[in-house]
Amino acid sequence: MADFHTRDPLSPAFWDERFDKQFTPWDQGGVPRRLAQFVAGSPAPLRCLIPGCGSAYELALMLEHGWNATAIDFSPGAVAAAQAVLGERAGQVELADFFAWQPQAPLDLIYERAFLCAMPRAMWPQVAARWAQLLAPGAMLAGYFFFDDNAKGPPFGIGREQLFELLAPQFDCLADESVDDSIAVFAGKEHWMAWRRRAN
Repeated sequence: MADFHTRDPLSPAFWDERFDKQFTPWDQGGVPRRLAQFVAGSPAPLRCLIPGCGSAYELALMLEHGWNATAIDFSPGAVAAAQAVLGERAGQVELADFFAWQPQAPLDLIYERAFLCAMPRAMWPQVAARWAQLLAPGAMLAGYFFFDDNAKGPPFGIGREQLFELLAPQFDCLADESVDDSIAVFAGKEHWMAWRRRAN
């Protein structure tokens, strides 16, 4: 177990230190199966944002399918790792704060994977509000949601009822599926979910 000096996950230094020491237990090292199916099954390329992208393997897949996708992270260490994965497409990864970043054109999709659960629970209403702000009616929020009640984190798990309370005012749930290819830290506790932004 590495010895870390930074304990605040709201600080980029928290994540930089873990990338620098190659302690990234949330990193799958590839694309999860359900997302690959989702991308392959999309009737058209989507304009997508991946917040808190980490190593951004998913971005590479989206770009291969012609999607207009951008990955952002506020950790320089994460951005460097993602740019190494992306190679000549490294320009699609940006050092940016999710709460301040602005799309150049309306988004079709925000992809969620270990972003919400990286945030302390007190931040979740702000995350949900920002999702709703960035997505126009009909646009989608889709990805993996981590269900757990362990007080310590990250990852900070959420309860199913709590997630619906968080998102139902602005989103309709279209899909809720268990998955069987989770990495150890999420095994048995994450679902693939798709939510559509409601016209309020």
